[in-house]
Amino acid sequence: MKKRIVIFASGSGTNAENIIKYFQRTQFAEVVRVLSNKKDAKVLDRGEKLGVNTVFFTKDELFSEEGVLKILKESKPDIIVLAGFLLKFPENILKEFPNKVINIHPALLPKYGGKGMYGNSVHEAVVKNNEAETGITIHYVNENYDEGAIISQKKVTLSKNETPETVAEKVHILEYEWFPKIIEEVLRNG
Repeated sequence: MKKRIVIFASGSGTNAENIIKYFQRTQFAEVVRVLSNKKDAKVLDRGEKLGVNTVFFTKDELFSEEGVLKILKESKPDIIVLAGFLLKFPENILKEFPNKVINIHPALLPKYGGKGMYGNSVHEAVVKNNEAETGITIHYVNENYDEGAIISQKKVTLSKNETPETVAEKVHILEYEWFPKIIEEVLRNG
């Protein structure tokens, strides 16, 4: 029986699309649902086009017992993947699915983590501080932003003339290559 993956995303969904396509090429696991807190998020269109059930939910539904938690219980995920999901993840879901929620962060935690540190704000901080390297961190989610146990980090070297845009490109390459592989590894070792 295939392992079941549920993805949460708030934005365009390029990582979600990459994960869906990666697992569509395997018999090991599949993305069974994509959930978003933004009604017009491109991730919902991407999921639908790839044949994945998509769900929009409100912030109230995220934190209610009858909302997202109920959807997740019906979905029976082996893993819940946050791929550009910008809201703090609810403790009731974390309690129901212990050590089954993972996130990707576009920097080498603990640097550049925490509330408000996502997307371009992370890359701008990396450039401003003249970092010699950056990368991605895939970690378990706990009740605090970006503080869960680290599963994997992948690094990329930066030059002196980087811009937030060039850093973002380098980080995206790492995300697309490694995020699906690490998800598979977590599922196989779980």
